[in-house]
Amino acid sequence: MQIYMVGGAVRDALLGLPVKDRDWVAVGATPQQLVDMGYLPVGKDFPVFLHPTTKDEVALARQERKTAPGYHGFAFHAAPDVTLEQDLSRRDLTINSIAVQAINTPATCQFDDKFDENISFSLDRNHLVDPYGGLRDLDAKVLRHVSPAFAEDPVRILRLARFAARFSDFTVAPETLTLMRQMVQNGEVDALVSERVWQEIATGLMYDKPSRMFEVLRDCGALQRLLPELDRLWGVPQRAEYHPEIDTGVHAMMVLDMSARLDCNLAIRYACLCHDFGKGTTPADVLPRHIGHEDRSVKLLREVSARLRVPTECKELAEVVAREHGNIHRSGEFSAAAIVRLLEGCDAFRKPARFAEVLLACECDARGRLGFEDAAYPQRQRLQQSLQVAQTVTAENAIYSIAIQAINTPANSENTSKNGVIEAKTISGKQIGELIHASRVKAVGKSL
Repeated sequence: MQIYMVGGAVRDALLGLPVKDRDWVAVGATPQQLVDMGYLPVGKDFPVFLHPTTKDEVALARQERKTAPGYHGFAFHAAPDVTLEQDLSRRDLTINSIAVQAINTPATCQFDDKFDENISFSLDRNHLVDPYGGLRDLDAKVLRHVSPAFAEDPVRILRLARFAARFSDFTVAPETLTLMRQMVQNGEVDALVSERVWQEIATGLMYDKPSRMFEVLRDCGALQRLLPELDRLWGVPQRAEYHPEIDTGVHAMMVLDMSARLDCNLAIRYACLCHDFGKGTTPADVLPRHIGHEDRSVKLLREVSARLRVPTECKELAEVVAREHGNIHRSGEFSAAAIVRLLEGCDAFRKPARFAEVLLACECDARGRLGFEDAAYPQRQRLQQSLQVAQTVTAENAIYSIAIQAINTPANSENTSKNGVIEAKTISGKQIGELIHASRVKAVGKSL
């Protein structure tokens, strides 16, 4: 029995990146052998075990065979006679098909402690197992499929696009791009389930260059099948005085990359991705203007969120950004009353933390334009300050103001008791709400 570290851990170590998850392959082993040595079986579809102390995953070397469409349609064969090269041949990319043997692995197959603590010391290129040219492609910065078996699993299209976002200076091998296009034409992408699509997209959104993921998906035709609402933005013009980049698809990617530059969370990045979906449905006779695109964007992103089963916090933030980003951009010209209406429309008083995220997404939108990448966005600070001022107004303040007004009301008023104080039953919730609103407008007005 021999144990090898494989996949992303080896790749990242060779690139000088932090190694997070380590995957191992056991060659020449049976499930019972690993169980007898204390390994915990956890695999459902094929034999995978957890190391008794490190809890790293160890899988038996295996081969797989396509049996049905989609990424679930596989039959697996794991046995002691499966070689390491055969196991590596089923992997998606050459840069993920490099292996290194565990150092000084004793007969019990317990990993060397030093190896566990310092993976990089074992990665002498002379000791790597690299039957498919992974090192060559790492050096050339190329994403290349290992074998034609790549076409059997549509998830690999998403994974490759995600790797393009993570390793943004890597290019896709021409023959791999051709294969991906054939997969899309054959309908393999249509078999993907929504949860897996979102899982891969969400991961790719969090990399430093998320636009690369969508560029690759668009190049192979998968974006039109998975996210037609985004795909149709390319080629749609915008007014050059506001958008020097003109093309709406280009703008969407610039906004998305700005969200990465500003280290935004997933919900903000998703909102940036979706905020202009409505521009893709603007009638041709009114272009390059996009009147009412905000409401259309909300409708479309709701459909996308439902289709991909996007988490609620991402969906709700994206809806606010899509609906209100135009108003927020124009808020520098707003009166105090208009600002308070905007704050209320964004539900900023109940959800101030989310409103801060809305403002950051809008800053990404404003700076995601050609020539505006380093521009100031004073609207964000102005609206944050206005919210802070308006938050000082409370219902207690409002009721106190009503009581003071009542004291100054003539005693024969039907709204007061004999001692001139307003009766509680005459104070409606609507009255209190109106007074709170008016008090907020007054407070914001003083701060402007």
